[in-house]
Amino acid sequence: MAVEIKVPALGESVTEATVSKWMVKVGDHVAIDQPLCELETDKVTVEVNASVAGAVADLAVEEGATVQVGGVLCHIEAGAAGNVAVAKPAAAPAPASAPPPKPAPTPVPAPPAATAGGANLAASGPAVRKLAEEKGVAASTIQPSGKDGRATKADVLAALDSVSVPQAPVSRPAVPAGPRNRADREERVRMTRLRRTIANRLKEAQNTAAMLTTFNEVDMTNVMALRERLKEDFEKKHGARLGFMSFFVKACIAGLKELPAVNAEIEGDDLIYKNYYDIGVAVGMPQGLVVPVLRDADVLDFAGIEKGIGELGRKARDGKLAIADLMGGTFTISNGGVYGSLMSTPILNPPQSGILGMHKIQQRPMVVGGELKARPMMYLALSYDHRVIDGREAVLFLVRVKECIEDPERLLLGV
Repeated sequence: MAVEIKVPALGESVTEATVSKWMVKVGDHVAIDQPLCELETDKVTVEVNASVAGAVADLAVEEGATVQVGGVLCHIEAGAAGNVAVAKPAAAPAPASAPPPKPAPTPVPAPPAATAGGANLAASGPAVRKLAEEKGVAASTIQPSGKDGRATKADVLAALDSVSVPQAPVSRPAVPAGPRNRADREERVRMTRLRRTIANRLKEAQNTAAMLTTFNEVDMTNVMALRERLKEDFEKKHGARLGFMSFFVKACIAGLKELPAVNAEIEGDDLIYKNYYDIGVAVGMPQGLVVPVLRDADVLDFAGIEKGIGELGRKARDGKLAIADLMGGTFTISNGGVYGSLMSTPILNPPQSGILGMHKIQQRPMVVGGELKARPMMYLALSYDHRVIDGREAVLFLVRVKECIEDPERLLLGV
């Protein structure tokens, strides 16, 4: 019996994904829970596993295809040994009468040939045909990227863009009409879904929020001294490294409690004030920036924060973040200082209204008690949505963070 393997639920508001890689071929034997393919969503990459043991009967979609939640990815013939005729052939060439190695996903009549210079919409799937019909895109204008002239949704949208440019030349840059002069020294790579989502969300933040940034600087002397004195004992007792991030998470929560607008968001005509503190911690990866969320950070001690951040960082680097790890943050902290950034203006993470930017610690001359001394200083930046947060609240929030970092005993005593 053939069992359908479908696209699983991918989390709140996530309705589609891209098949980034197949790990099996038609005819392969698979065990229960064996990974079949990787799906790249707007936020993370997830694996789809086999629900039964058997042989892969077909692959319903190709790598690079866009699939909807609930859509069929492949079929597994339950209990089959995996030595079916369509398996990977031996060294000797297959006889002419053997079945083709890549059968169509479902037994359908042979589709008509692709239109000259265009796409074979009849073989491109219902979602692609529907999109082309809705947008009025002719098959002859689509440059297919799939096999046998099949088009993807991205191909349809690209064709739509190409015919729309002359009608609205002011709103989007012109598309080069001819070959690029130095194409032999360039590499063209399609943006991943994650990179496209990052681009869209950052632009959405700029277009939607009334975004401003306010700055301050903090003397890191006392925190550095405290950390140096206790880091070995801390690691021996808790099994976690004592970093600076736990101090800043605690300091931000102190500021959020005093100035709740910084922890709020806009929903329609309402302001939503959140009495919980789920702190997003920005993590840079080769694929792009992700912001996993440390839940209920206000009830965690320093060890709990350090362990939580460490675990989220490991999951991000290993590609093991789940959708739930990225949802529902109330405020974000981004540490550009680990890359050497001296000062920056971080962009909001919608729908949040505030993000704190940490930066490089650098020795600078400061006047202390009437004397000029070299002190380890860090610039802090708070980007905020002026629709929610007034300038007074933004400045006071940064001042509160500064006070807590410069006098870390405040964090321990809650004052």
